[in-house]
Amino acid sequence: MADDSIADRNADSAAVSEARLVSVFDTAVDGIIVINERGLVLAYNKACEHLFGYEAADLLGRNVNRIMPETYARSHDHYVQNYINTGHRKIIGIGREVQAQHKDGTVFPIELSVGEANTPDGRQFIGILRDLRSRKQIEDRLAKTQAQLLHMTRLSALDEMGAAIAHELNQPLTAVLLYLQSVSRKAKTDDSIDPLILSVIEKAVREAERAGEIIQRMRQLVEKKAPERQTVDVPELVRSCLEMAELGSGGQQAYLSASVQEGLPSLQADPVQIRQILINLLRNAREAVADQPEKKVTLSVRLNEDLLEFRVTDNGPGVPVELIDGLFRAFTGVKHKGVGLGLAISRSIAQNHGGDLKLETSPEGTGASFLLTLPVHPREERSDNDL
Repeated sequence: MADDSIADRNADSAAVSEARLVSVFDTAVDGIIVINERGLVLAYNKACEHLFGYEAADLLGRNVNRIMPETYARSHDHYVQNYINTGHRKIIGIGREVQAQHKDGTVFPIELSVGEANTPDGRQFIGILRDLRSRKQIEDRLAKTQAQLLHMTRLSALDEMGAAIAHELNQPLTAVLLYLQSVSRKAKTDDSIDPLILSVIEKAVREAERAGEIIQRMRQLVEKKAPERQTVDVPELVRSCLEMAELGSGGQQAYLSASVQEGLPSLQADPVQIRQILINLLRNAREAVADQPEKKVTLSVRLNEDLLEFRVTDNGPGVPVELIDGLFRAFTGVKHKGVGLGLAISRSIAQNHGGDLKLETSPEGTGASFLLTLPVHPREERSDNDL
């Protein structure tokens, strides 16, 4: 009787231990798989079902290589047999990152740790699998953010350097202009000076003045000044934007043009910020038509009720459909140059002025058209009757 009682207690204890083991096995967050020496699945927990898309009934008694990419699956049985023959460990007790394959064919990274157990039924291997996709996504986002921050740091340094260069160039250029103006005045009072030489001197004076204007605009663009609303002459704004956008064209024939409606009212806005938007749009358009046999970029301006509409169009390939949704989000640019901030900042500036910036719908392959709208009168200056 005593022996029967001890046997019963041992049986009960074994049943409790087994129940506890099953509970741990099925509630574990990580996937757990048990295979035998032939690679056949003996146990497969609930976490594995979520991880791989197979239910336990789909894999029990089948080769574990069904949840491996083809490159792993072909070699797995050989690796197991090699370990059994040599005892040389490559992953058992070590753990490493490997590739796994979902039922739908998706390949994804997992962290695999393998243990070994000698049982009455032979040698068995217990694998613990952890999905690394979330961690990889975080690492990728962190790496991209770090790269973007590094790029922004370089841009900030370039801003400061650009302002310094513009400031330093402005001084010798001013001196050159003064010398040329002095020579021009002297030449005009000397009848012995060849008229051709006088004409060349006058052209040099005009070019030096133009260079000075360009440097001043560059300084305005890179210097960090608070926004200041001013009365802006629209035709003059358009002319200066075209000049700045053509810088760096390498002396090619100009293909940037403007179409400005007559009699436009003045604009109440920060001229530096609005110029920044238009120059960005024009230079983007210039890049878009770079490979076109006949290049065409146009900046047109017209009045629509109380809004001024600045429209930049080109005859390039247009914006790919898959990029339209994220076009105005920061850090989504696809150009090799830049950080993808231009359009995002431009729209923000436009909206701060009470306007907007958007991409107009165009038939595929017919180019792109960006529309900047700005109120002629700032919102705070309108009367109640205008609302």
